[in-house]
Amino acid sequence: MKKQGSLLLALLLVTVLVLSACGKKEETTAPAAGGAAAPQAPTASTVRIGIFKNVTHAAGYVALEQGLFQKAWGDKVKIEVVGFDNGSDFSTALATDQIDLGYTGPGPATNQFVKSKNFRIVSGSTNGGAVLVAAKDSGITSPKDLLGKTVAIPTKGSTNEISLRLLLQQNNLKITTDKTGVNIIARAPADTMVAMRQKEIDATLVPEPWGTQMEQEGVGKIIVDWDKIPPNNGNYPLTLLAVSDKFLKDHREMTKQAIKANAEAVDFIKKNPDKSYELINNRLKALSGKGMEINLIKASLGRFSLTTDVSKEAIEEMAKVSIDAGYIKDVKKEELDLSKFVDLTLLNEVKAGK
Repeated sequence: MKKQGSLLLALLLVTVLVLSACGKKEETTAPAAGGAAAPQAPTASTVRIGIFKNVTHAAGYVALEQGLFQKAWGDKVKIEVVGFDNGSDFSTALATDQIDLGYTGPGPATNQFVKSKNFRIVSGSTNGGAVLVAAKDSGITSPKDLLGKTVAIPTKGSTNEISLRLLLQQNNLKITTDKTGVNIIARAPADTMVAMRQKEIDATLVPEPWGTQMEQEGVGKIIVDWDKIPPNNGNYPLTLLAVSDKFLKDHREMTKQAIKANAEAVDFIKKNPDKSYELINNRLKALSGKGMEINLIKASLGRFSLTTDVSKEAIEEMAKVSIDAGYIKDVKKEELDLSKFVDLTLLNEVKAGK
C-alpha cells in the first residue's frame, strides 16, 4: 500500500507539472486581447548605403562619420558603404537590390523609377550646389555666349544636364552638334578640368567642389553661381535620400531612423560648420582614396543649402525636361505620375517628433 501511494503521488506531481507547462506555453503564444504590444519589426543584419564621391553629399558623410546611422540601428547591424560616381549607376543599383538606401540626385533617380517603380524618395538633403564654369580664355561671360560652344555635364540624364537644358531654354539656345546651337557632352567631373585645359570643352555645369576648384586653380571662371541655376534659382533638390520599396516594407522603422539620422546630420553641419569640414574630408578619403583641402570644402559648402525639404514641383519640372530629352521614354508629360516616387510620410513623422 505504501508503494502504491508513492506511485500515485508521483503520477499526480507529473500531471501538475505537465499542466503547468501547457499553461505557460499558451500564455506566450496567445496573449490576452488588447493587453500585449505588437511584435517589433525585424531588424536587418546588414544595411547597404550608397553615396556619391562629392561634397554635395555632405549630410550623408557627416551621418556616417558621426555614427548616426549606427546609433539609430544598434551595434548588431553591419553597415556597408558603397561609393558611386554618378546617379545612373546608383539608381540602377538601388532598383536591382544591390543597395538598400542612400543619396542620389533627382534626374537619374526619376528616370529609373519610371522604369522599375520599386524605390522612392523619402527625404531631402541638399538643394542647389551646381555651377556653370567657363574656360579661362573661352570668351564666355554669360549663358548667351555658349552659342556654338561645347559644354560638359557629368553624365547623360544627370540632374546637372537637366539644369543646363533649362538654362539654355531660358536663353533661347538650342542643343545641336554644330555651331548653330550648344553641343553637350558627358565627362566625369574629375576629368573635366583636364578637358578644359586641353580645350576639348568650353564650359561645364558641374556639382561642387569641382566648380570652385577650377576657379581656384585658374582654369575656369564661374559665370552662373549656384543660386542662379534653374530650376528655382538653386532652390531645387540636388541630393535626396532614397530607399528601396523592399527595405521600406521590411524595415519601416529603420528607414524612419535613417531619415532622422540624415536630419540630425543636416542640423549638425548648420550649427557646426568648422567641425564638419574634417568629417567630410575623412569620408572623401575613405570613398575616393584622397582628401581635399579644407578651404575648398568650406567654399563648396557655401554654394548649396542643406535641407530635408523636398520640392515635388521641382522634381516634376525636371522630369518633364527628361521626357523632352528622351531619357524618360513611353511617358507623355501630361501622363507623368510621380505620386508614389516622392513619399514624405516618414519625414513628416520625424518632423512632428513621432
